[in-house]
Amino acid sequence: MVTHPFLSAPLGSAPVFRQLLNTAQLVAATHASVLILGESGSGKEVLARYLHAHSPRAKQPFIAVNCAALPEHLVESELFGHRRGAFSHADRDRDGMIRAAGGGTLFLDEVGELPPAAQAKLLRFLENGEIQPLGCDRPVTVDVRVVAATNGDLERWVQAGRFRADLFFRLQVVPLEMTPLRDRAGDVPLLAAHFVRQAAAAHGLRPIGFTPRAAEALKAYAWPGNVRELKNLCERLTILCAARSTPLTVENLPPAIRNAGKTPPLAGNGFSLAHSERTLILQALQQARGNKTRAAGLLGISRYTLLYRLKKYFPGGAAEALSSF
Repeated sequence: MVTHPFLSAPLGSAPVFRQLLNTAQLVAATHASVLILGESGSGKEVLARYLHAHSPRAKQPFIAVNCAALPEHLVESELFGHRRGAFSHADRDRDGMIRAAGGGTLFLDEVGELPPAAQAKLLRFLENGEIQPLGCDRPVTVDVRVVAATNGDLERWVQAGRFRADLFFRLQVVPLEMTPLRDRAGDVPLLAAHFVRQAAAAHGLRPIGFTPRAAEALKAYAWPGNVRELKNLCERLTILCAARSTPLTVENLPPAIRNAGKTPPLAGNGFSLAHSERTLILQALQQARGNKTRAAGLLGISRYTLLYRLKKYFPGGAAEALSSF
């Protein structure tokens, strides 16, 4: 079982997840920029904090910024700072998030949402460690490691001209992809037990457990909201079922989870979800003539997710997939 020392919480024991954390530990010891890829709610910030906690910067600040939540007209001021009088209502100096993270780690979540001007200034900082606050006539040197994250397809955004190619390659010195919870179902009971204990401690309640059948139902569910959805469910159940003296049963779970895995085979021929997914990937690749970016667009998923699925179903890659069609 892998333990997260920063949160003192078990995160998972699935082989794919252990491999991710092993890679993260190796990268953490360096000063390289990291780009974390993954679906919403999959735990990208947790991984960023893991990198920080295992790095030589662990005792220095960890500053998290949600780029999508920054007002466009204030992005540069929030990140790079400003001097008094630099613009209307700038009535005092502001250091900005990068200087606030001095010596430590700056986590830029949803980095793809940065406007072009901020992308250019971030690239300059990554290349020479200098920022120039608004209204300042000389650059300032800052020692900060940047860890960025996105749930979008940055490579596709680069092709569309929405994101700078030079910044993309500078950020993804080391790319790490968070595995969605549905692809490590065996970790769900482990995480659920942790989140129940966490919620019970936060609300002063007694932790409750799950019957084996309830745990199996949790494992069978697809978790579209990933780890965040599981955490919220465990907190809700802990609060609503606090008076119970016995473990939670399947009947205590929401209908969508209770019914997970109960769908009968299509037309009685034994088709499974995995079989259907594999077939859809093959059809998309064939229609896209092997172009993985276009195939991902046809499927409505990111290129990174498609690459993960290809590795799962076709170890030999797209060529093997097309040859088997």
